[in-house]
Amino acid sequence: MINRRTFLQTTGRSTALAALSANTLPAAQPPVVAPEVRPAKSASVRVDGDRVLVETHTLSAELSQGFVVSLRSKLTGQVFIGPKAAPGGAPLELVYRGDDIVRVDSSKFGSITVHALSPQRAEMIFHSWDGDGVLAIGADPETGDLLVEPSAFSSRPGVRACRWHLAGLPPELELVAPFFQGVRLKLDDPLIRNTHWDWPLYWEAGLVILQGRGGGLWVHTQDPRYHYKAIQVGTGTDPFRLGFDSEAYGPIDQNLSAGGLTWRLNVFGGDWTVPAEQYRRWLWQAYGLQADEDARPPWTRQIGFAVCWCPGQPALLEALARRLDPRRVLIHFPDWRTDPYDENYPAYVASESAKQFVAKGQALGFRVMPHFNAVDMDPTHPAYAYLRDFQYRGIDRQDLRGWSWYQGRGLGVPESNASRRENRDKKVMVKIHPGLGLWRSILGRNILAAVQDLSLEAVFTDVTLVSHNLHNCWVEGMTATEGMNRLIRHVGTLGPGLVVGGEGLNEITMQGQAFAQAHLFKSWHQSVAGLERTGGCDLNQRLFGRLCRTIGYAGLGGRDENEALRSRIHLEHGAIPTVTLRSARDLENPNATLEQLLDLAK
Repeated sequence: MINRRTFLQTTGRSTALAALSANTLPAAQPPVVAPEVRPAKSASVRVDGDRVLVETHTLSAELSQGFVVSLRSKLTGQVFIGPKAAPGGAPLELVYRGDDIVRVDSSKFGSITVHALSPQRAEMIFHSWDGDGVLAIGADPETGDLLVEPSAFSSRPGVRACRWHLAGLPPELELVAPFFQGVRLKLDDPLIRNTHWDWPLYWEAGLVILQGRGGGLWVHTQDPRYHYKAIQVGTGTDPFRLGFDSEAYGPIDQNLSAGGLTWRLNVFGGDWTVPAEQYRRWLWQAYGLQADEDARPPWTRQIGFAVCWCPGQPALLEALARRLDPRRVLIHFPDWRTDPYDENYPAYVASESAKQFVAKGQALGFRVMPHFNAVDMDPTHPAYAYLRDFQYRGIDRQDLRGWSWYQGRGLGVPESNASRRENRDKKVMVKIHPGLGLWRSILGRNILAAVQDLSLEAVFTDVTLVSHNLHNCWVEGMTATEGMNRLIRHVGTLGPGLVVGGEGLNEITMQGQAFAQAHLFKSWHQSVAGLERTGGCDLNQRLFGRLCRTIGYAGLGGRDENEALRSRIHLEHGAIPTVTLRSARDLENPNATLEQLLDLAK
């Protein structure tokens, strides 16, 4: 029987991960903590001319002209930002639609003044030619965090975000970040250099960690209010900086300011699992997630193998049952309705062949999870007349958000009212804001009818990851992200109570989902060059795995080196061994990768 270490070695990785049990939820490994002396907790913020000096029991820091120009760890003695030439660019910026960026600093007849407010608070006031800003600076005596709250405004409408830069980072640091389930890369790696990550769609939790030798630093925000944010990794000329965006809620047409988020900067000893666990504990407390963890059905922790995009072939079930215990196998079943795939949502009526497939799978003991959709709907469906005023609209262009697909290429959403109604064969889908109570009602009742018809215990809701800042951000007092949380939880309470799976995994969707179909780094269907460098970091598994377990997405048949690589990267992220099968013949004559995954699941 093969173990995970052998699998990773035989698929091309020389440094293997610790084995994850196939019988229980993969347990987070204990953090590696460097020995440290714990000084008494204290914090002070002092103004010295145009500088702000911060001392806590974990760090010493100096801020000048809006930048952190000195940062030393009292835990390890490491200097992460030291005396050097002033960083280029502006510490504070206003970001307008289309990534139009305006400096807020002392250039162009500007000024920056510093004011002491208390023994633990100060602020820098920015007056520039094209905008004004405030950088509130504080220190948390309990945690030792350096607190930075940026805000900026101008008389020009259209402000999308306020960006504060942490610059002058050492080149040897590695960025550990919740992008596509976790990456650990140098800041100048081409995969992440000069990239922008919106929360929660792509920046899947509000933290980043910078790992050095024996310790590091990290930045996070403690925000349970669904405040949209983003991170900019480097610029075109300087990869060794991070930009932290505090976004304004849409619509932004007349908006003049942005801010309202406090960024917490601190140091740590040991490896990145130390701050990751600190953030996980905050998440559990902020959202009351221990109750959700306790309520997960025991069988969700016993799943050891998954089949995604499973064809509805009874012979495949029989072949799989000969290899594995069906009670520990999760099956994602997409093509089960009387309508073609991705047409006529939210109509969820099972075909006769699908009823037979589901019944057979349940009789054998498989955990069958038919495919539904969280926010996409077909504009030819009768319910569209009630819902059309609540379609997602992009925050910059105010365009309808959704998709269509024809002869292998995406077409976007028709802006013609007539074309949206007349092109079902193009699989036109629009996204409805999940904050709308009527949408949750219509979707929930249609899912419930299918649950009762098929005696389901689990459902898969597609595109749950797609919640982000919108032109029509607020519906019934909720952002799309808060609405998605409400929608997932609503589905989970239908009928006798359901186990919910979904597409993608972030700190919001994981709260109500027991399973998440995760994507590899920018490799939804085709693998990006350099994908092999994104493995070896199970950050999201450590953050969310006690509530939500991941399964793979696509291209996991092991038919070539690329598919073997995709399987390996998923395992390194902590996912359940997952395959994509075409028929029972794949199991009767398995390739080497498939055979290894089957053995690993045992």
